[in-house]
Amino acid sequence: MKLKTNMKKSLLLIILVFLVMQASAQLAPHKYLVRFTDKNNSPYSISNPSAFLTAKAIARRNNQGIAIKYNDLPVSPAYIDSVASTGAIVICRSKWFNSVTIFTVDSIALAKIHSFPFVVSVDSIWKVNPNSDKMISPVKKFEEVNLSANAHCADISSTTGGSMKVNSYDYGNATNQVTMIGCEYLHNLGYRGQGMTIAVIDGGFNSANTIHAFDSLWANNQILGTRDFVQPGDDVFSLITHGMMVLSIMGANVPGVIVGTAPRASYWLLRSEDGPTENIIEEYNWASAAEFADSVGADVINSSLGYTTFDKPWMDHTYADMNGHTCPSTIAATIAAEKGMIVCNSAGNSGGSPWHYIGAPADADSILTVGAVDDQEHYAAFSSTGPTADGRIKPTVATQGQSTVVADGSVQGWTSGSGTSFSSPVLAGATACLWQAFPSLTNMQIIEAIKESASQFTNPDSLLGWGIPNFAAANAILTNIKIHNLENDNTFNIFPNPFSEVIYLLFYSSDTESVDIDIYDIMGKKVYSQENLHRISGYSYFTVSNISSLSKGIYMIRVATKGKVYTKKIMKVN
Repeated sequence: MKLKTNMKKSLLLIILVFLVMQASAQLAPHKYLVRFTDKNNSPYSISNPSAFLTAKAIARRNNQGIAIKYNDLPVSPAYIDSVASTGAIVICRSKWFNSVTIFTVDSIALAKIHSFPFVVSVDSIWKVNPNSDKMISPVKKFEEVNLSANAHCADISSTTGGSMKVNSYDYGNATNQVTMIGCEYLHNLGYRGQGMTIAVIDGGFNSANTIHAFDSLWANNQILGTRDFVQPGDDVFSLITHGMMVLSIMGANVPGVIVGTAPRASYWLLRSEDGPTENIIEEYNWASAAEFADSVGADVINSSLGYTTFDKPWMDHTYADMNGHTCPSTIAATIAAEKGMIVCNSAGNSGGSPWHYIGAPADADSILTVGAVDDQEHYAAFSSTGPTADGRIKPTVATQGQSTVVADGSVQGWTSGSGTSFSSPVLAGATACLWQAFPSLTNMQIIEAIKESASQFTNPDSLLGWGIPNFAAANAILTNIKIHNLENDNTFNIFPNPFSEVIYLLFYSSDTESVDIDIYDIMGKKVYSQENLHRISGYSYFTVSNISSLSKGIYMIRVATKGKVYTKKIMKVN
């Protein structure tokens, strides 16, 4: 009887091997997604989250009233060990999908994994040319960015708003992209990212450990670590430069050359993207990277990645898939938001192509999908558009993604590039600084304030979403300060008042005409003047500087536009 039983088992194994070989003919070398039925036989429990989440990750949940859930539990180590015992190489694990990705060329190993009672499925997620034994290596699409030499970069020495800024930092060549969204206002208040953690999910960070732009990050231990989810254990600093440039938009700190939107934040550098190819396994890599970011306590994720089409058409997403709950990376991004993080993801660079829509995970709900404008605040033609397939507005907001200044390894230390890959980190860094200023708020409260501060808040569209955000306005909104409507209220916000060195003006207006700002002393003498300052529909804010030498006393500040004049009394102290 025992002999017959063994023969039956052998026969079943032979049948499984045959079926697997039939299904995977000419697919080796191969990567697979192995899904599990449950998380049994595990040392982890919801009652002891410190075994799998850092104190910072738990604090983020507690602060936002987010419970520890089943999908927080790691994949059962016993199941992972069983899969590995077949000789298959475990690449990544995903607690949110309760799965692992593996590499194997052994059909018998695949059959054995199929036979495990705790395995739901084993799916091929790395396709190769069915007419060849060689892996496909086409030109990588990878949210392609256009880089230009320094000599050809636009002159961005003047700032949006036209005013001479008194700043904590000399942003150098990056001034326009920082001040366009009012991020320097947060920096001037002291919010520069301290205590905030940003996870950068990208394809490689070549030279980020050596170039001058990141000296302060390393000196101050702001690089918390790296992980490679494509080839675990690889050196992310020897791969492509894309992630390095993305990081520089947030974390660079070379005054007079390039300073980022969050120069004092801490960073995890996570590689999920396999530069030379485009396969759907990268979406599962993305999920594993986002899970890791969650577990180590990241506040913000920046992802300058997007997925629509792949190396082989049978993997491709359709526009119908851009519905917020179909693509693997989209599902993961939504879960990341549910865990209390803010995900900033580039909208994509397909605006001028037949597929002009956003990709995954940009279609995810509850994240900030970032489109691109040029240095004059106009829609960048390459920026992917919305809406999502289920009719939601995308992108969420837009920042400078054309002629964006990034670090490089040249003598000058910078270049410029174009792509939503570069608009997303502009926003991510500023978002971290805003959240730093209001640490008790939830991720959704921060996101809503950013949307409300944006230039198209009352009339969002499929090109720029709610528009270009204004972080000075977002700060005021979250401080419960009423921001005056210039036309309806016939006045504007001004602070601080009394002042000593600098004044900030803030107002809402549906008008786009330029404004003049003048200051008069009590004798009626003009002591300060700026003319033809740029103004946008929505919230506008200006910095009045070079006034520290004014004598103590009472002054009148005058804002003039389209034949209308608005005045306020101000006091100079010190």
